[in-house]
Amino acid sequence: MTRLMQSLRHAAVLALAAGLGAAAFAADLKVGLSVSLSGPNSSLGVPYAKGMQAALAYKGEISGRKVQLIVLDDGSDPTTAGRNARKLVDEEKVDVLMGTSGVPAAIAMAQVGRDAKVPMIGLTPILLDPAENGWVMTVAQPTQLMIDAVVERMKKDGVKSVGYIGFSDAWGDLVYNALMKAAPAAGIQVLGNERYARADASVTGQVLKLLAMKPEAVMTGGAGTPGALPFLALQERGFKGKVYGQHGLINPDFVRVVGAAGQDALMPTGPIIVAEQLPADHPTRKIGLEFRSIFQKVNNAPTSDAFSAYSFDGYLVFADAAARALTKAEAGTPEFRVALRDAIFSTREVVGTHGVYNFKPGDLYGVDQRARVIVKLDKGQWKLAP
Repeated sequence: MTRLMQSLRHAAVLALAAGLGAAAFAADLKVGLSVSLSGPNSSLGVPYAKGMQAALAYKGEISGRKVQLIVLDDGSDPTTAGRNARKLVDEEKVDVLMGTSGVPAAIAMAQVGRDAKVPMIGLTPILLDPAENGWVMTVAQPTQLMIDAVVERMKKDGVKSVGYIGFSDAWGDLVYNALMKAAPAAGIQVLGNERYARADASVTGQVLKLLAMKPEAVMTGGAGTPGALPFLALQERGFKGKVYGQHGLINPDFVRVVGAAGQDALMPTGPIIVAEQLPADHPTRKIGLEFRSIFQKVNNAPTSDAFSAYSFDGYLVFADAAARALTKAEAGTPEFRVALRDAIFSTREVVGTHGVYNFKPGDLYGVDQRARVIVKLDKGQWKLAP
């Protein structure tokens, strides 16, 4: 072997060793997920966790880096959600936060992410000033976008007056405020503003007050299993008008609890819920059907909720941004978290199951009208409304 060939071989061995060494020490990406695996919001939180498992099975590596998922239960308590976020940031050193199963808890997590300078991808609508929360964004549809669709449907249905009953928390506020913004322009009068706590066992008193105002229809601002209470109470009182919901109710536990009281209820949701009913050229149909398939494989059960798809979409947004951020900084470093935040806010046309995502600084939300359809509950099944 000539000296030149020996030198080339030695250089190749060194290069290979250097490459293996770099791969061996390349940091994994860490995702911290806090959701409600117990408590009244568990009907939302459990699907979030299952959707994330499907996401990892769909794409377990990003630019050759493995992804570690750390999941914590917040017990449906906003204070615990905040503590979970702090633990994920301080002890687990996650690169991104994701969560959670209610608006108040998501706000608590977002505040930790902001203070610690760790990006957070919310899975639920978040009521925050984007100018003061430059580290948070959400894959959920903005409440106004969805309630606008409901009001458009009310107008089409000839509704002139609608009563409101919703949660006595930030979610109930979001729905009510969106309704009050959209309804007057559509010629619809909003009657009442009845509220109840997520842990309440009955809303009979609130429904009696509402019905005394004689609304033609009722709009509900609940979520998950507790969101069924107004439907049940309205059925018990013999209400014959239309009842409208919103995307916080799209899960099988709500369907199971509401039973026949939910028949013909109309509400907006992301297109994933009726993926197989969408036109062939709908932008989310293909990934929606792929998600259905991988979810079934991972969880040994079909998905019939909207929430598992939100965490799946959150992961898709993260994966797209992380691949770009890794070209600028090493995972696990403050520099990477800055690069990841900037990459998320420069997301362009990432197709998810709920919509097509485009983020920009100063805006918490990344979807448009491609992220909503109106569905009707028909004998326990969601049907695309004509």
